[in-house]
Amino acid sequence: MSSPKFPEPPPSMPATPLSEVDKALEKLAANADRWVKTTVAERVALLRRCMVDTATVGADWVDAACRAKGISLESHRSGEEWTAGPMCMVRNARLFAEALEAGAAPTPNWVKARPDGQLVAEIFPHGLQEKLMFAGITGEVWMMPGESASQGALYRDKAAGKVGTGHVGLVLGAGNVSSIGPMDALYKLIVDDEVVIIKTNPVNAYLGPYWERSLAAFVEAGFVAVVHGGTEVGVHLTRHPLVHSIHITGSDKTHDAIVWGTDPEDVAKRKAEGRQLTNKPISSELGCVTPVIVVPGSWSKADIRFQARQVAGMVANNASFNCNAAKVLVTSKDWPQRQEFMDAVYQALSEAQPRKAYYPGAQQRYRGFLERYPQAKPTATVSDEVIPWTLIPDIKPEDGEYGLTTEAFCGILAETALPGADAESFLRNAVPFANDEVWGTLSCVMLIDGASAKAAASTLDWAIANLRYGGIGINIWSGLCYGFVSPTWGAFPGHTNEDIRSGRGVVHNTFLFDHPQKSVLKAPFRINPTPAWFADNKTLHILGRKMTDFEAAPSFFKLLTSIIPTALRG
Repeated sequence: MSSPKFPEPPPSMPATPLSEVDKALEKLAANADRWVKTTVAERVALLRRCMVDTATVGADWVDAACRAKGISLESHRSGEEWTAGPMCMVRNARLFAEALEAGAAPTPNWVKARPDGQLVAEIFPHGLQEKLMFAGITGEVWMMPGESASQGALYRDKAAGKVGTGHVGLVLGAGNVSSIGPMDALYKLIVDDEVVIIKTNPVNAYLGPYWERSLAAFVEAGFVAVVHGGTEVGVHLTRHPLVHSIHITGSDKTHDAIVWGTDPEDVAKRKAEGRQLTNKPISSELGCVTPVIVVPGSWSKADIRFQARQVAGMVANNASFNCNAAKVLVTSKDWPQRQEFMDAVYQALSEAQPRKAYYPGAQQRYRGFLERYPQAKPTATVSDEVIPWTLIPDIKPEDGEYGLTTEAFCGILAETALPGADAESFLRNAVPFANDEVWGTLSCVMLIDGASAKAAASTLDWAIANLRYGGIGINIWSGLCYGFVSPTWGAFPGHTNEDIRSGRGVVHNTFLFDHPQKSVLKAPFRINPTPAWFADNKTLHILGRKMTDFEAAPSFFKLLTSIIPTALRG
């Protein structure tokens, strides 16, 4: 039960010599106390320069990512590399700058206590521009039960004269989404108060020079360094005495190798005895078998077609090499429209543009699923470069089932069915199933029509409250918890180093909440215009570039004359 163990690919950049890695660490360590003492105004200035630098390097960044992933720059799918790359990075820097300007405690739309006392803050949309851009979509951050909705603890301490000691944080970047590494670095800088060394993943190490240009303000000041390499450099960094903390985005296998080692017998013994290889603070985001809970209702043909396209978009985005990609449809076996919906999903996947399977090990993982599930329905023929979108209907909803407990990290979408003829009875079955039988706690999605949501309002509220996932999307892809940046992004709290699953801690969280539990996005059952994550959005390549420019310098003029008209043509 886990995310994949990825084979190490040939490096796309030469490994940084260990002597140079040491020099970079020494320089960072020498500047760590200076970073801790930088004023809020100085941090804001660095972030605002980062916004400009990222927007400037954006076209080169996207060009490199598209070439590596086999995407034509003229294709609408190239827009994915804008929206998940420089656009997210610019937005992250801007929202952190605005948060610091607001005293490290930007005001949520509201904070309310649930009947059990748990606090929930609405943080999206924030301001009129976001309301106009994302009409009908809302986002909440739920606090840990019993905790306040306090914000910006680090900056409250600084204002009270409590300035800590400087430290170096290590970010082990992911190889799939191009903004993960630099955005994780921003979080370490702004929230953890640490200078940062980023080690690129060999899969996308080619992005290192663009990250350095994006983060040039921090690099030139001696607060960030970027190095390259595989296992040797990674081990050197994780064990280096100058590295105080570690943040990983990737596989639980990588986490366990750092904390426990790689020899199975030795690992088991160490876990039993609690003898970790390192006691450095480690935060992590380690993947998930993301379930999509399809609540039965009376859907029109247009509803079925829309939600099938939405599911296909959750699968096809980034060639399905996303930790939040849809992986298991949880349907009702008592739903009369189940087969009609499944047929529509298969059709939508068939219409989605084939993608290069660029991530190492994808072919082997794909074959592993097909060997176990002869009922698999590929939408095309597999080739050396392309893994077809593949639907696997009717897998068993049983404890330990391979398709429920193994993250495919390729274009696989499984389906399983539970009893429940109406929304209430189905949700009572689906929530414990998703929590206990599906591996991971990072992200999940629920699709529910308006009439069913109204009829089962109290059960729906119970379901959202009881889903143990860090990012939840109601009628919207949970990947937007990442893309909107203001929500938290990370696993549901409670995992230990002995059983790390989807990881520990959060990133993004630009409202700087001190005690977040999870984030919840909600959308209408049908979203207009065509959402950016739909595989058939026709103007995404134009919209992504314009959104990056908008995030760097938001204005109502750009919104009304450029962003909205482009989105409406999608």
